[in-house]
Amino acid sequence: MTQQITLGGGCFWCIEGAFKQVRGVLKAESGYAGGDQPEPTYEQVCTGQTGHAEVVQITFEPTALSVREVLEIFFALHDPTQLNRQGNDVGTQYRSAIFYQTDAQKEEAEKIIEEMRAEGTWQDEIVTEVVPLEKFWPAEDYHDNYVERNPQNAYCQAVVSPKLAKFKRTFAEKLE
Repeated sequence: MTQQITLGGGCFWCIEGAFKQVRGVLKAESGYAGGDQPEPTYEQVCTGQTGHAEVVQITFEPTALSVREVLEIFFALHDPTQLNRQGNDVGTQYRSAIFYQTDAQKEEAEKIIEEMRAEGTWQDEIVTEVVPLEKFWPAEDYHDNYVERNPQNAYCQAVVSPKLAKFKRTFAEKLE
Protein backbone atom coordinates (compact mmCIF):
# COMPACT_ATOMS: atom_id res chain seq x y z
CA MET A 1 0.00 0.00 0.00
CA THR A 2 1.56 3.29 -1.07
CA GLN A 3 1.28 6.66 0.66
CA GLN A 4 1.30 10.23 -0.60
CA ILE A 5 2.38 13.41 1.10
CA THR A 6 2.61 16.83 -0.49
CA LEU A 7 5.50 19.14 0.38
CA GLY A 8 6.21 22.79 -0.30
CA GLY A 9 9.80 23.91 0.18
CA GLY A 10 10.40 26.73 -2.26
CA CYS A 11 10.81 26.08 -5.96
CA PHE A 12 9.41 22.67 -6.80
CA TRP A 13 12.18 21.82 -9.29
CA CYS A 14 14.68 21.19 -6.47
CA ILE A 15 12.34 19.17 -4.27
CA GLU A 16 11.20 17.05 -7.23
CA GLY A 17 14.75 16.54 -8.50
CA ALA A 18 15.90 15.25 -5.13
CA PHE A 19 12.99 12.96 -4.30
CA LYS A 20 13.05 11.30 -7.73
CA GLN A 21 16.44 9.85 -6.73
CA VAL A 22 15.31 8.38 -3.39
CA ARG A 23 14.83 4.63 -3.02
CA GLY A 24 11.21 3.93 -2.13
CA VAL A 25 9.80 6.98 -3.95
CA LEU A 26 7.55 5.80 -6.73
CA LYS A 27 6.61 9.25 -8.04
CA ALA A 28 7.49 12.88 -7.34
CA GLU A 29 5.13 15.25 -9.15
CA SER A 30 5.35 19.03 -9.18
CA GLY A 31 2.15 20.97 -8.66
CA TYR A 32 0.21 23.45 -6.58
CA ALA A 33 -1.69 23.19 -3.28
CA GLY A 34 -3.09 25.37 -0.55
CA GLY A 35 -4.80 27.97 -2.71
CA ASP A 36 -8.35 28.86 -3.54
CA GLN A 37 -8.29 29.12 -7.34
CA PRO A 38 -9.26 26.00 -9.28
CA GLU A 39 -6.86 24.74 -11.96
CA PRO A 40 -4.12 27.33 -11.35
CA THR A 41 -1.37 27.86 -13.89
CA TYR A 42 2.30 28.44 -13.16
CA GLU A 43 1.96 32.04 -14.30
CA GLN A 44 -0.98 32.62 -11.95
CA VAL A 45 0.73 30.96 -8.97
CA CYS A 46 3.90 33.02 -9.59
CA THR A 47 1.92 36.21 -8.95
CA GLY A 48 1.35 35.09 -5.36
CA GLN A 49 -2.34 35.98 -5.71
CA THR A 50 -3.86 32.46 -5.86
CA GLY A 51 -2.80 31.35 -2.38
CA HIS A 52 -1.14 28.22 -3.76
CA ALA A 53 2.32 26.99 -2.86
CA GLU A 54 4.64 25.30 -5.33
CA VAL A 55 4.64 21.71 -4.05
CA VAL A 56 5.76 18.22 -4.89
CA GLN A 57 3.43 15.32 -4.28
CA ILE A 58 5.51 12.34 -3.16
CA THR A 59 4.13 8.83 -3.71
CA PHE A 60 6.22 6.36 -1.76
CA GLU A 61 6.35 2.80 -0.51
CA PRO A 62 6.24 3.01 3.31
CA THR A 63 7.96 -0.35 3.73
CA ALA A 64 11.02 1.11 1.96
CA LEU A 65 10.81 4.71 3.17
CA SER A 66 9.01 5.97 6.28
CA VAL A 67 7.09 9.22 6.60
CA ARG A 68 9.79 10.36 9.03
CA GLU A 69 12.52 9.71 6.44
CA VAL A 70 10.55 11.63 3.82
CA LEU A 71 10.28 14.55 6.24
CA GLU A 72 13.97 14.38 7.20
CA ILE A 73 14.90 14.68 3.52
CA PHE A 74 12.39 17.51 3.07
CA PHE A 75 13.84 19.53 5.95
CA ALA A 76 17.37 19.00 4.62
CA LEU A 77 16.38 20.39 1.21
CA HIS A 78 15.13 23.80 2.32
CA ASP A 79 15.22 26.36 5.14
CA PRO A 80 12.01 25.97 7.15
CA THR A 81 12.65 29.25 8.99
CA GLN A 82 12.15 31.50 5.96
CA LEU A 83 8.61 32.85 5.91
CA ASN A 84 7.14 32.94 2.41
CA ARG A 85 10.47 32.56 0.67
CA GLN A 86 13.43 30.36 -0.08
CA GLY A 87 16.57 32.35 -0.81
CA ASN A 88 15.87 34.74 -3.67
CA ASP A 89 12.47 33.16 -4.39
CA VAL A 90 10.06 35.42 -2.52
CA GLY A 91 6.30 35.08 -2.10
CA THR A 92 3.69 32.90 -0.42
CA GLN A 93 4.02 30.43 -3.31
CA TYR A 94 7.48 29.53 -1.94
CA ARG A 95 6.38 28.91 1.65
CA SER A 96 7.43 25.91 3.68
CA ALA A 97 4.43 23.59 4.02
CA ILE A 98 3.52 20.01 4.70
CA PHE A 99 0.14 19.07 3.24
CA TYR A 100 -0.68 15.82 5.02
CA GLN A 101 -3.20 13.19 3.95
CA THR A 102 -3.44 11.15 7.15
CA ASP A 103 -3.48 11.85 10.88
CA ALA A 104 -0.29 9.79 11.21
CA GLN A 105 1.49 12.10 8.74
CA LYS A 106 0.29 15.14 10.67
CA GLU A 107 1.51 13.67 13.96
CA GLU A 108 4.93 12.78 12.48
CA ALA A 109 5.31 16.26 10.98
CA GLU A 110 4.44 17.96 14.27
CA LYS A 111 6.76 15.59 16.15
CA ILE A 112 9.79 16.21 13.93
CA ILE A 113 9.23 19.99 14.03
CA GLU A 114 9.02 19.89 17.83
CA GLU A 115 12.19 17.79 18.01
CA MET A 116 14.06 20.26 15.77
CA ARG A 117 12.89 23.15 17.96
CA ALA A 118 13.94 21.36 21.16
CA GLU A 119 17.35 20.44 19.71
CA GLY A 120 17.91 23.94 18.30
CA THR A 121 18.46 22.54 14.80
CA TRP A 122 17.63 25.95 13.38
CA GLN A 123 18.64 29.23 14.97
CA ASP A 124 15.43 30.94 13.87
CA GLU A 125 11.82 29.87 14.44
CA ILE A 126 10.48 27.09 12.17
CA VAL A 127 7.56 28.50 10.16
CA THR A 128 6.55 25.36 8.25
CA GLU A 129 2.79 25.04 7.91
CA VAL A 130 1.29 21.64 8.70
CA VAL A 131 -2.12 21.57 7.05
CA PRO A 132 -4.42 18.99 5.47
CA LEU A 133 -4.23 18.60 1.71
CA GLU A 134 -7.47 19.81 0.22
CA LYS A 135 -6.57 19.59 -3.46
CA PHE A 136 -3.41 18.96 -5.48
CA TRP A 137 -3.20 20.50 -8.92
CA PRO A 138 -0.48 18.98 -11.15
CA ALA A 139 1.88 21.51 -12.70
CA GLU A 140 2.20 21.88 -16.44
CA ASP A 141 4.08 19.06 -18.20
CA TYR A 142 7.15 21.18 -18.93
CA HIS A 143 7.94 21.19 -15.18
CA ASP A 144 8.36 17.38 -15.12
CA ASN A 145 12.04 16.49 -14.69
CA TYR A 146 12.84 20.16 -15.29
CA VAL A 147 16.31 20.11 -13.75
CA GLU A 148 17.28 16.93 -15.56
CA ARG A 149 16.03 18.26 -18.90
CA ASN A 150 17.43 21.81 -18.43
CA PRO A 151 20.88 21.50 -16.82
CA GLN A 152 22.11 24.65 -18.59
CA ASN A 153 19.33 26.82 -17.15
CA ALA A 154 20.96 29.60 -15.08
CA TYR A 155 18.61 29.06 -12.10
CA CYS A 156 19.28 25.32 -12.14
CA GLN A 157 23.04 25.88 -12.23
CA ALA A 158 23.12 28.59 -9.54
CA VAL A 159 20.47 27.34 -7.11
CA VAL A 160 19.28 23.80 -7.76
CA SER A 161 22.53 22.01 -8.68
CA PRO A 162 24.37 22.98 -5.47
CA LYS A 163 21.37 21.89 -3.35
CA LEU A 164 21.17 18.57 -5.16
CA ALA A 165 24.92 17.98 -4.79
CA LYS A 166 24.67 18.54 -1.02
CA PHE A 167 21.58 16.32 -0.91
CA LYS A 168 23.43 13.48 -2.69
CA ARG A 169 26.32 13.68 -0.20
CA THR A 170 24.00 13.77 2.82
CA PHE A 171 21.60 11.01 1.74
CA ALA A 172 23.83 8.77 -0.40
CA GLU A 173 22.63 5.62 1.38
CA LYS A 174 19.00 6.35 0.48
CA LEU A 175 19.54 6.95 -3.25
CA GLU A 176 18.85 4.52 -6.05
